[in-house]
Amino acid sequence: MSQQTLPPLGEYRGKAGFLLARLQELHPKLIDLSLGRLETLLARLGHPEARLPPVIHVAGTNGKGSTCANLRAIAETAGLRVHVMTSPHLLSVTERFRLAGKLVSEELLIETLEEIERFNDQAPITVFEVLTAAGFLLFSRVPADLAVIEVGLGGRFDATNVIPAPKACIITSISLDHQAFLGEDITAIAAEKAGIIKDDIPVIVAPQKKEVTDLIRTIARRHAAPFHALNEDISIKETPLGLEYHDRLGPLFLPKPALEGPHQEQNAALAVAALRFSGLNLPESAFQGIAHANWPARLQPLTTGKLAAFLPAGWSLTLDGGHNPGAGDALAEVLKDWDKPVHLIVGLKDSKDASGFLRPLLPYVETIQAVAEPDQHLAMSVETIMASAEKAGGQARPGPTIQEALAYLRDHYGHENRARVLICGSLYLAGCALAQNETTLL
Repeated sequence: MSQQTLPPLGEYRGKAGFLLARLQELHPKLIDLSLGRLETLLARLGHPEARLPPVIHVAGTNGKGSTCANLRAIAETAGLRVHVMTSPHLLSVTERFRLAGKLVSEELLIETLEEIERFNDQAPITVFEVLTAAGFLLFSRVPADLAVIEVGLGGRFDATNVIPAPKACIITSISLDHQAFLGEDITAIAAEKAGIIKDDIPVIVAPQKKEVTDLIRTIARRHAAPFHALNEDISIKETPLGLEYHDRLGPLFLPKPALEGPHQEQNAALAVAALRFSGLNLPESAFQGIAHANWPARLQPLTTGKLAAFLPAGWSLTLDGGHNPGAGDALAEVLKDWDKPVHLIVGLKDSKDASGFLRPLLPYVETIQAVAEPDQHLAMSVETIMASAEKAGGQARPGPTIQEALAYLRDHYGHENRARVLICGSLYLAGCALAQNETTLL
């Protein structure tokens, strides 16, 4: 996710949010990809980025957060203390920082942000750069054995790329997204993502289009970075008992990943490979940890709560934050194996390719309802989503909100003994859904 996806002034939650809203006024652009401002601030703070535990750095378009969740689950199964920095957040900015296994408290985050504000001394800086500095400062002060750091936007000029050499880099699946900042075609975007590759540091790459894999391989070669690719020197195969994993270090027999979907087998394999090639020497038993990974709004079942209560007995409700064509393809692979009927409730961010996201889903859904919640950040209009569905070859009706859409399904399809409902299209919509469902994230 990107710097641009921070909420506008007035839409942050809590005291930490008010502080971030004030800091947002320091720079006229929400996105301004550069490393110089953050490097200056980090120097004033005494270079906390140089005092981190061993780092795994994760870039890509789809699957970054899930891969980070698998990294954490494996390392914690090995008994390691793990810091994690991800973005964006769903309900609270504290979700972005996990310190030695626990989410940062709002009090400590506020204290850290206020310290950064003092050292920054009103200099221009983006909010994402401030949050990145906060992560580095927190990670440098709390003892841990590993830090998992997710790229915000792109890679080459992303704020997280000021870190010294990590133990390993991961590049997850690359899709068209954020073209205005990263380039209009997939190879230009891939070149930006590959900007996290460092000299002599292993890079583990998800299956990509051939031209993307070739480009990343060439960039890795320039850095003398050992290159490891799924479906080349790394393989993962589903078995009746779980997964069979192979790389040059030998085979592993793994359980089924906790996160649902064929694409999650790939994300789990990326995490396994990065930790195996990182030199951290984890025991083989640690990799069983993929069975315990947890990552909200990624095919997350909502079995209890206010939203789930709308649906008839025997129905299921699932939430997913996927929002670009690549995510649509991954979701389609899941939906084709779901029991039917499937009803879609979709809301997107206004800059996204709605037709590209919806097109692969159309063969597997019975109904589509377009929604835009009143507090959904930069929500695409219901009318635009409906027009995009028609352009993709389908038809959508207005929700126009999640609760109204669920009520419609209950009233018009409630006679069906079983059905699946998927809320999807935006992490901001997912945040609204979790808030309405009164779901607590730990």
